[in-house]
Amino acid sequence: MTELLARTAATGEDKPVRTKFSSELAALTDELARLSALAHEATERVAVAVAEANLTAAYEVLAIDEQLQALHGGCENRAVILLALEAPVARDLRHVVTAMQIADDLSRMSWLTSRIADSVVHRYPEPVAPPDILRLLGAIGDIVTDLAATAGRAITDTDLSADRGSEDSHARLTTLQQQVLHAISAAEWQHGSAMAVDLALVAHHYERCAEHCVRIERLIHFFHTGVPLSAQVDQN
Repeated sequence: MTELLARTAATGEDKPVRTKFSSELAALTDELARLSALAHEATERVAVAVAEANLTAAYEVLAIDEQLQALHGGCENRAVILLALEAPVARDLRHVVTAMQIADDLSRMSWLTSRIADSVVHRYPEPVAPPDILRLLGAIGDIVTDLAATAGRAITDTDLSADRGSEDSHARLTTLQQQVLHAISAAEWQHGSAMAVDLALVAHHYERCAEHCVRIERLIHFFHTGVPLSAQVDQN
């Protein structure tokens, strides 16, 4: 996406105006990259917090969320100004609108990981789950961290490979989530309804994070090709 902006700036007819506008678009992409890096870091730290009942890691996730939400506000403001003052057309308009949606997805991912961190803080010094469920949550956390990294690369990469790895990873995560839900709803569950509810929420939050990651990749595909998300879903 970043390399594409450089080519766009070099071919504009009204060069001074296009150079300024393209530089603003590049700055918007850079802000998205920073948001993405923070969201990825949050998934890494929350996985540690859950696996180790690590209070420090949990608080780091909460701090990351605070930082990311502040940056999200600035990114949103830049996008609104570009829409209101520069009147972008065609591909540039698609770029700004896509950026706004991606920023919202990253904001939601950060919020979701902060809710998982809250569960760790609430249960501390005890772990959030018994060992068998922690193993499932560890596998889920690894998948979400990988998905967040892939989404981040999509923001700055121009390679539109047809790899469906993220979709497959999301499917594996859904299977693990169902295993968690089955375990906490089984008759032999002995850890109380409060923990069961907390774990159902943790699994749901992770699932939603994964959905945002996949959606970001689809938004990037929309930016490059103009194929709407609904059509991409239909092709799955």
